[in-house]
Amino acid sequence: MPYQPQPIDTSHIELGDDIRALAERLAENAHEQWSRQRLADGWRYGPHRDDARKETPNLVPYSELPEFEKEYDRILVAETLKAIIALGFRIERA
Repeated sequence: MPYQPQPIDTSHIELGDDIRALAERLAENAHEQWSRQRLADGWRYGPHRDDARKETPNLVPYSELPEFEKEYDRILVAETLKAIIALGFRIERA
């Protein structure tokens, strides 16, 4: 049987403005972490993704990423924050 993903149901979770702002900062941080790991693994900037040569055009600051790349990080972070809330945790500023 083919794999059937079953993520935590977050369809009922709405993120407030403060959490959406946090999500944007976390999306930027996720890109920074991804970039750090890629560089540690020997990847470098290149105009096109080339796995054999370990080149990617995404080794740039988050602010320079195309919007569709930023959106990938935003969705991942937002869904993670929603999952935390759906599991009964609260996210609040200290």
